[in-house]
Amino acid sequence: ALIEDAGFDVIEAADADEAIRHLETRRDIAVVFSDIEMPGGSMNGLKLIQAVRRRWPPVVLILASGRIAPLAADMPSDTVFLKKPYVENDLLNALQIAA
Repeated sequence: ALIEDAGFDVIEAADADEAIRHLETRRDIAVVFSDIEMPGGSMNGLKLIQAVRRRWPPVVLILASGRIAPLAADMPSDTVFLKKPYVENDLLNALQIAA
């Protein structure tokens, strides 16, 4: 709701595989916001953002987690990492990059 209230259209994905399918079929996705720990699928959120960066370089990447803090070397260099609980303004600032 926060992201929609900020004026962005939101497309939800149940897991990383569904997120990839959305990216393969839509050209209007500018941001991928993922939690590291995702249910099901063939990859976690960290692997998802790595795959997104390889296939869709212009997409802004935002990764969040309350339990795992990835090393900077494990994320694409321009990934925004938000430690949960994060401040709403931090998320909105990260989204402004894509606006």
